[in-house]
Amino acid sequence: CVLYFEGDQSMSYRILRAAKNRFGSTNEIGVFEMEDSGLREVTNPSEMLLSGRPTNTPGTCVVGVMEGSRTVLAEVQALVTPSGYSGARRNANGIDYNRAMLLLAVLEKRVGMKMFQKDVFLNFAGGFKVADPGGLRLDEPATDLAVILAIASSYKDLPVGSDLAAVGEVGLSGEIRSVSHLNQRLSEIARLGFRRCIIPAHVRDDVQKQNGLQTIPVKNIREALKAVFGA
Repeated sequence: CVLYFEGDQSMSYRILRAAKNRFGSTNEIGVFEMEDSGLREVTNPSEMLLSGRPTNTPGTCVVGVMEGSRTVLAEVQALVTPSGYSGARRNANGIDYNRAMLLLAVLEKRVGMKMFQKDVFLNFAGGFKVADPGGLRLDEPATDLAVILAIASSYKDLPVGSDLAAVGEVGLSGEIRSVSHLNQRLSEIARLGFRRCIIPAHVRDDVQKQNGLQTIPVKNIREALKAVFGA
């Protein structure tokens, strides 16, 4: 087998990833924390990544992402501020820049948010990277809806709620599309104590009921914003 031990110098966490394994699956990772006494296994990466998350603060939303065969919960952070320059500034850390620009354009066209007048900064907390070694990889469209809600939350200066998560891909017309492994993502979201999760409407019949978790099916981003922030 071929193993990679990855880590960012600025982070205390290390990822053990299998690139080749003749005797088992490569769709699994191990997460460790480097301490003064040595490496310590992190048995619950989702709880680790969400530690220190502010409650009821505008500009954040949680999403379940797939890292191999494991579901990990990540926090999307957005900061939208009035632009004081001739051109609005854009910065994306942990999310593909072109994907972020696409989602901003969808918000402006389909909802009417004047993003051309705003500086927008996006971040995935916890050392996420975009298809680069050194951290958990974040390169799937299932995070689109959470990014949209985080941006809208900062734009409106209204929190989405600390008990809410979102999973779904966003299309150019603003529709919410289905994602793979939805039930597995919902199971992890419910296990971490979240009470609500926004999901694509057309897969509602395929969703398995999770204890204590209310699923909110939506067809497009307008319905998603109305479900979170009201009229």
